[in-house]
Amino acid sequence: MMTEQMTGAQSLIRSLEHVGVDVVFGIPGGAILPAYDPLFDSAKVRHVLMRHEQGAGHAAEGYAYATGRPGVCVATSGPGATNLVTPLADAHMDSVPMVAITGQVVAPLIGTDAFQEADICGITMPITKHNFLIRDPEDIPRTIAEAFHIASSGRPGPVLVDIAKSALQAQTVFSWPQKLDLPGYRPVTKPHGKQVREAARMISTAQRPVFYVGGGVAKAGAAQELRVLAELTGIPVTTTLMAKGVFPDSHEQNLGMPGMHGTVAAVGALQRADLVVALGARFDDRVTGKLDSFAPDAKIVHADIDPAEISKNRHADVPIVGDAREVLADLIVAVRNEQSAGRQGDYTAWWTQLDRLRTIYPLGYDAPEDGSLSPQYVIKRIGELVGPEASYVAGVGQHQMWAAQFIGYEHTGAFVNSGGAGTMGFAVPAALGVKAGAPDKQVWAIDGDGCFQMTNQELATAAIENIPIKIAVINNDNLGMVRQWQTLFYEGRYSQTNLQNFPQAGTEKVRIPDLVKLAESYGGVGLRCERVEDVDATIEKAMAIDDVPVVIDFAVNPDAMVWPMVGPGVSNDNIQYARDMAPDWDDEE
Repeated sequence: MMTEQMTGAQSLIRSLEHVGVDVVFGIPGGAILPAYDPLFDSAKVRHVLMRHEQGAGHAAEGYAYATGRPGVCVATSGPGATNLVTPLADAHMDSVPMVAITGQVVAPLIGTDAFQEADICGITMPITKHNFLIRDPEDIPRTIAEAFHIASSGRPGPVLVDIAKSALQAQTVFSWPQKLDLPGYRPVTKPHGKQVREAARMISTAQRPVFYVGGGVAKAGAAQELRVLAELTGIPVTTTLMAKGVFPDSHEQNLGMPGMHGTVAAVGALQRADLVVALGARFDDRVTGKLDSFAPDAKIVHADIDPAEISKNRHADVPIVGDAREVLADLIVAVRNEQSAGRQGDYTAWWTQLDRLRTIYPLGYDAPEDGSLSPQYVIKRIGELVGPEASYVAGVGQHQMWAAQFIGYEHTGAFVNSGGAGTMGFAVPAALGVKAGAPDKQVWAIDGDGCFQMTNQELATAAIENIPIKIAVINNDNLGMVRQWQTLFYEGRYSQTNLQNFPQAGTEKVRIPDLVKLAESYGGVGLRCERVEDVDATIEKAMAIDDVPVVIDFAVNPDAMVWPMVGPGVSNDNIQYARDMAPDWDDEE
């Protein structure tokens, strides 16, 4: 047992080293300052000085996506801590393992409205998996050990550790816990054998089954098991926004993404299915559309590590609680047993139907008639030129949906984005975190001009800390997705969505901001592309620069829209593949 006299702050840094932390993202301030002093001497923990605490939180998320380990962010009390609320909510919605460490005012002043005091534990209780307030320095090592265990086990998520400044300053004896004692926290990872066998039986008797694969399969590192099961059964696969890449987009059984902006084939398959096998997915409203009309004829097998998700939105006929990797491994065995007993599903007619939908309603887009740049074309070319080994990080909105639709993802973690919370400003800091966690990867942020202007100050961090990311800004001078809704549902009344709404000086367009100059002022390289014939050369130029961040301002047509689309509150049966154009589901039936 290790015991040594030191301050609470030294104990904190020692504890972080113990759990294997190599990078933290943060900003110092009064209450957390004692911790920054021993951090100065740590040979193991690299601190990346961010420009905003929200950036620190999203960078920690990006790091977690890249490494599978909890990302760590650090902030001071009061406004420093409250600036972490958005990334904590984001990580909570998307089950991202993350530990946020915040300073708090000295213990005697807690609850007195002291300078820079905020009850961050109270504020973040609904958006963290768990949180701790430490008043006694003795509790630091045990709490850090518990925080990392909770964040990374079971259904992953964010954990906040708030530490009183007095606990950081006081003397203590460092003692690393030999075992964790967390009564009541026992995540089930091994699925129930009887339920798995029942699922396998239903698979063998179904005529129109579909795998509905969510982010939980990616979190569990279960891509290989999923592929074995899919190929063993021959069942079509749909992958949600959070599961892109966990089953290769190029695989013939992949129907694409389900939901509001999913493919006609994926949406149609779920609507017509007689069995939906949901793996690590939560029947989110963006997938189901109007819930009571979702997959009306389907029996549901729902496997999830979080029992609270099962039957939350849709009743599960066969509920399976367990880690996706274990569930899939056991399902493979059970399905093989069914097959060797001569019970195997015949899905020939089903595939005929689905292949027809795929052929007639592929993903596509119309090039703008005025010869201006199509955003879909730009994103498609980035994917083709940069290739499937890179990581792509999206902001939120139209560009996020096009990045999901028009880049081919072949590996888990190739696509990182804010799914459940839909956080604008996610891309730049998250890309920075991905690159910090996987420095040998090429990392491209696909961002919108609206999102980019929320967190672009982190370009300074990227330049100074030598984290050379690439940022493609799909710049339509508008809040694009909001504008799309105004086009479709508000009669084209574009209230407050034009980001360049100012009197034009002379005839020449004034850019506010000028993204090329902005990139240069932050120590990066700025490129601009406005013509179709320059797209490839511009992307290749960006790829050739690998020592500083690069921002490309792609000036695209503002009228482009994301299709297919299921409107808000309507049934997935009413998907449109272009404006006022709905698929004909039943040509041959």
